[in-house]
Amino acid sequence: MIEYILLFVGLALLMKGADFLVDGSSSLAKKLGVSTLVIGLTVVAFGTSMPELVVNIAATLQGANDVSMGNIIGSNIANILLILGVSTIIVNLKVQQSTIWREIPLALLAALALLVSYGKKYTDSAAPVLLRSEGILFLLFFVIFLIYVLTLAKNSKADNDDIKTFSNARTAVMIIGGLAALFIGGRWTVEGAIYLARQIGLSDYFISATIVAVGTSLPELVTSVVAALKKNYDLSVGNIVGSNIFNIFFILGITSLISPVQFISSAGVDLLFMVFVTLLLFLFMFIGRKHELKRWQGVVFLLLYVGYVGMLILRG
Repeated sequence: MIEYILLFVGLALLMKGADFLVDGSSSLAKKLGVSTLVIGLTVVAFGTSMPELVVNIAATLQGANDVSMGNIIGSNIANILLILGVSTIIVNLKVQQSTIWREIPLALLAALALLVSYGKKYTDSAAPVLLRSEGILFLLFFVIFLIYVLTLAKNSKADNDDIKTFSNARTAVMIIGGLAALFIGGRWTVEGAIYLARQIGLSDYFISATIVAVGTSLPELVTSVVAALKKNYDLSVGNIVGSNIFNIFFILGITSLISPVQFISSAGVDLLFMVFVTLLLFLFMFIGRKHELKRWQGVVFLLLYVGYVGMLILRG
């Protein structure tokens, strides 16, 4: 009974936390005079990626590589196919040129870097390993990303004249409170979902690549949907692209420094699929009305996600 309560209370916290985070972040962007895209790529992306960080560190310390790697791969796939799919079905999402030509390619670079790491054999074991040296390299890429965002912040102009602003104290409380609610809500939701999944005998990798991945991506999902409903498209898209970059370069970088992360032998298919969907996101920017994700594309994303989950089920 406790697990069911955690599940529903967690979902409620996610909804309210996302509402606070979107409003507080938008207020912060207007106060700082920068675009909401910058806030989406930094404050919101980092905050909504905290569940993945917590899950990965805990899994690594416990030696659960299936959960650690499956969480990141599954989360990045879910971010694009599930979250952008749902958000785009609700409303067509306009995407800035800087996102198309810089942030999405950087997310693609991160996916390719992880695929290359998988393709190399560094140990005598059957599966490749993400070494500490590669984790350091990932963190260096993350520093480059932060430098880029700081440059973007200096050169960007506020695009949020119609956004309501709050006092500095209230803005801070909304952002911190929203992040805390997302963190706790995501954790409780995942715990409840994992309990239910194990009750029906699902494998650890399946749980990590689907239930845990979707669960730790729930902050991104709710935040992006709420932002889309409020027509804050830059926050919605920037949150997803930024989270995917954070997940690989920062979270896997930190995780591999704690302990080298071993890939499971079947991860190659998932990594190829992750690269494919990131590339598809880029290509969708030039089909039909340029620089906009359309509803039919959201439907395609969701169908691909259903197919991916079906593949995981068949694979066991």
